[in-house]
Amino acid sequence: MITSWLLGWCSSAGFRLFIPEELSRYRGGPGDPGLYLALLGRVYDVSSGRRHYEPGAHYSGFAGRDASRAFVTGDYSEAGLVDDVADLSSSEMLTLQNWLSFYEKNYACVGRVIGRFYREDGLPTPELTRVEAVMAKGLEANKQAQQEKQKFPPCNAEWSATKGSRFWCSQKSGGVSRDWIGVPRKLYKPGSQEPHCVCVRTTGPPSDQTLDHPTHRNRGDLDDPSLGEYPGCPPLAITCSFPL
Repeated sequence: MITSWLLGWCSSAGFRLFIPEELSRYRGGPGDPGLYLALLGRVYDVSSGRRHYEPGAHYSGFAGRDASRAFVTGDYSEAGLVDDVADLSSSEMLTLQNWLSFYEKNYACVGRVIGRFYREDGLPTPELTRVEAVMAKGLEANKQAQQEKQKFPPCNAEWSATKGSRFWCSQKSGGVSRDWIGVPRKLYKPGSQEPHCVCVRTTGPPSDQTLDHPTHRNRGDLDDPSLGEYPGCPPLAITCSFPL
């Protein structure tokens, strides 16, 4: 479970607990005891990246506090440098997860902040558990999106004021390398107002069937119900042009 995974981060024996007022002393200025920042309640010693976080540096606002929200929003004002992430989406939470991975890899975790994400005994609060659940949802959605992109890679596309629109498929369209080219189709997705162009495999069994499945019609994914043909484009053409 993602909760167990994330809670394992910054879990070395003897980790230190900070109250926010104490952490605020670690801004890297003259006489300060160090240069720390916090992300989702985990405290990292960023002294080795001093040029980024010390007073006057571009990210100095992150020092001495938990400014988790600003890692996503880019709002470096005092109002934005806060730890409230309650209204962030699952994809935005994945951005935070990526930042956590970055800090775990590049800096030493030295403790936890008592407050929104950790209790006075250092254990997670319900808010941290909720955040991790949203991250898990985002991970699952991202996984499904990547699987769909492998099945239906985006088309190449161009538009010209003189020639109109053109969609076409290649073995690398959409950034997906594969051993087939495919043909352009409209992909309709729930919640989307407009379809977008994807390349569809035209031979073999559908992606959800095996090669030895007895009923497939050797049409690849052409019969997927979420697809539609482009009017005026030959069904098996790898390029569809729509002049003005």
